Amino acid sequence: MMTNECPKTLLLLLQRHFAREWTIRRNGGLWVATARDPECTHAPTLIEEDVETFVHQLVHPPSGIGSSRGLDEQVTESGFRTGSSSGSLEG
Repeated sequence: MMTNECPKTLLLLLQRHFAREWTIRRNGGLWVATARDPECTHAPTLIEEDVETFVHQLVHPPSGIGSSRGLDEQVTESGFRTGSSSGSLEG
């Protein structure tokens, strides 16, 4: 079992090492990382109990679910009005 100081020291090391890519914190027994780049193509948030799995995901983040980049253009090109609650076709 880790002492109380060990997770704090590890947290500081991880924060320092991954400072460019991730904001890292502890929440209870969970390790939590949030990507600093809002346009990232991988999962923007990582949450793990196991620190080894967490570090692996920091280095090799899992794929993201989707991306909203270009969504307005895609919606407009498909003929749907942006902001339309009815979702009806233009024209």
